[in-house]
Order: sequence, then structure tokens, then C-alpha cells
Amino acid sequence: MKYNRTIILKNGQECRLKNGAEGDGQAVWEIFNLTHGETDYLLSYPDENTFDAKQESQFLKAKTESGNEIELLAIVGGKVVGTAGIEAVGNKYKVGHRAEFGMGIAKAFWGLGIGGALLAACVECARNAGYTQLELNVVADNERAVSLYKKAGFTEYGRNPKGFCSRTAGYQELISMRLEL
Repeated sequence: MKYNRTIILKNGQECRLKNGAEGDGQAVWEIFNLTHGETDYLLSYPDENTFDAKQESQFLKAKTESGNEIELLAIVGGKVVGTAGIEAVGNKYKVGHRAEFGMGIAKAFWGLGIGGALLAACVECARNAGYTQLELNVVADNERAVSLYKKAGFTEYGRNPKGFCSRTAGYQELISMRLEL
């Protein structure tokens, strides 16, 4: 799947949103490790990253060639500062209408509108791919993210009080949310 758009951030800077390509592997590997080290709200820690830059390149190539999945990059000043993507829940008929959403943004770029722009782009891509439901899990204490998702029309459909076990915070409640497309 391909995507390419330029937006203006709240601070006046340009931000390019584009699908990750094979040549972006090193930059995406670096931003993954950075974002997963800066917050306790993402699924894993940097030391749990099983990909290297070459494997990241192959992952991005596969997403670019996919008709129903994508990994988007947010680029500011020539540097990747965030990623977001949609992935099929499965390839069976009964779940073929569902996709999962995930996102990570470098802390230095929080509050500039990148999250909302990446989310909107992924919703657009999910619709274009023919999905009728986009899903995500979010740590309940991540109030900014929960607010963003609600503003975009996501609704809560369940909670898991021990969804994550943080190395520093103990158990974290996860909210399951969905958006009908």
C-alpha cells in the first residue's frame, strides 16, 4: 500500500507522511527503539526488539507491496519521528473485515498533531483497503491517546485490568477500542 502527503504541524513545520519503503529500514529501526524506550505505553521495550535494520527493511517492503496493510512514517526535517500502521487481524473470512492499528511517536514531537495525522491517514488507508472495522488497544492511563482515539470516533468495547505488566509500573489496564469504517 502506498501513501504520501505533507501536512503542517502546530509549530509551523512541515511533516511528510509516507509509506515506509525498503530503504527506510535503518531509520525505522532507530525510531522504533527510541519510541519504545521513551514511554511505558507501548507493547515492548527496546531490548525486546527482535528485528535488525535489514529485517525492518524487508518488513517495510512487504507492507509497501501489500494491498491491505501499511506502515506509515512521519518525517520532519528529513528525520523519521514517528510510525503508524494497520495490519490485518487475520486472513480468514470471518475476520477479514478487521484491521489493527498501532503508533509510536518520538517524545520530542508529541503535541504537534502528528498522532492525529497518522491516525487519520491509517483510517483512510483502512477504508481504501476495504476494512469495515479498525481496532486498537491503549493503556488506560495514557489519557492523551485515549482522548485522541475518542475524538476520532473510536469507542470502547472492553477492558483488561492486567493487559500489560510493566517493568516499572506493574500491571497496566488496557482499553480495547474500535472504529466502524
